[in-house]
Amino acid sequence: MAEEIRAEMVASVWKVVAQQGASLAAGDTIVILESMKMEIPVLCEEPGTIIELAVAEGDVVQEGDLIAVVG
Repeated sequence: MAEEIRAEMVASVWKVVAQQGASLAAGDTIVILESMKMEIPVLCEEPGTIIELAVAEGDVVQEGDLIAVVG
């Protein structure tokens, strides 16, 4: 079953760490967001493969926006 990873706050995508098709373990970083001069890693909660990466470096995400789909 696919897991949708969504933004928990308004932030800029500072760095994309994992690419589409990459295999991830639980706890691996997908992207790093920047908000109010703080870097916030977005982690994969379950092991899987990135099916869709919906953001790029420099994008601004709103709370609830899709970041990635892991399956």
